[in-house]
Amino acid sequence: MNLGDLAYPDVPEGAVHLLPLGATEPHGPHAPLSTDTLISVGICERASEQLAGEIPVLVLPALPYGVTRYGSAFAGTVSISEATLSSLVAEIADSVGSLVLVNSHFEPEQVETLRATGVPLLDLTRRRNAERLTEEFRSGSCHAGRYETSLVLADRPELVHDDRMQALAERHVDLPAAIHAGQTDFLAMGMDEAYCGAPAESSAEEGRETFETLTDLLVELIREVAA
Repeated sequence: MNLGDLAYPDVPEGAVHLLPLGATEPHGPHAPLSTDTLISVGICERASEQLAGEIPVLVLPALPYGVTRYGSAFAGTVSISEATLSSLVAEIADSVGSLVLVNSHFEPEQVETLRATGVPLLDLTRRRNAERLTEEFRSGSCHAGRYETSLVLADRPELVHDDRMQALAERHVDLPAAIHAGQTDFLAMGMDEAYCGAPAESSAEEGRETFETLTDLLVELIREVAA
């Protein structure tokens, strides 16, 4: 259930609340600025459906802004500070009680800030989680590539510009290595079109399969929190 869709008498007590976190930033010339947010919402809604009748789960309205500096050279980028993100999460946690964070925006400052809140986090950058995801995701060359674009195609295909997607050549950029080397924006990383990976190989089928894995990961975490 989505909390924002309910009238207040219908809000169940004792629910685990899921907060989808994303960003508003460029995802190549083909995918929407809301890619990260859409993915987080998709994971949350699937997990909520899977746990229906077992654990009461409510999906909170998504937070579509994150610490988003790497894409600042491109139109449409909206960023908030680490302090703002931390305060928002802390105050939401105080309001709802049991809370799980579901993040699909992997800028290091975003992930580090969320970890520091102490709120349970579906952290896909942890090795034990990443190992269950696709080869492209594990490679670190996956911003607006096959991994993310496939997930958007599974839920909101009308937002993907297929003609642009098909025209994009595969571009390998080792994002973790570039970040470790001190590069702090997409242009410096060689991502002059704000993507890396192989978006032209994306498919809705792969996106659905990946959502199944992501949902399993979140369901496992919710069960731990509920216990």
